[in-house]
Amino acid sequence: MKKDIANEADIKLLVDTFYDAVNQDELLAPIFNDLAQVNWAKHLPVMYKFWSSVLLGTMAYKGQPFPKHLVLPLEQLHFARWVSLFTRTVDDLFEGTKASEIKQKAGSIAYIFQMKMGLLSV
Repeated sequence: MKKDIANEADIKLLVDTFYDAVNQDELLAPIFNDLAQVNWAKHLPVMYKFWSSVLLGTMAYKGQPFPKHLVLPLEQLHFARWVSLFTRTVDDLFEGTKASEIKQKAGSIAYIFQMKMGLLSV
């Protein structure tokens, strides 16, 4: 039986594993690496804080993630892949209430971003 997400070490494991998958994905890797030119040494700690704030209520993240995404040529298929990889990563590593919650929150964030970007109709 897998454990649930319980602390920041679990968040770090999730984020690191997820972005390893992103970097191997033929659809998402070019967005992150070629277009956005993500500096992973800086980005990963920000993502630890973001997901820790979202799931554990740490309030460690201070920022606005949406504007950074708005400038990228993203389509629904990018968001679908992102959610799919995220969900698969959570399912591979964890199970429980917090694991379910983070998957739901990731899906909601992706949906809101798509709505704000005009990729979904109401």
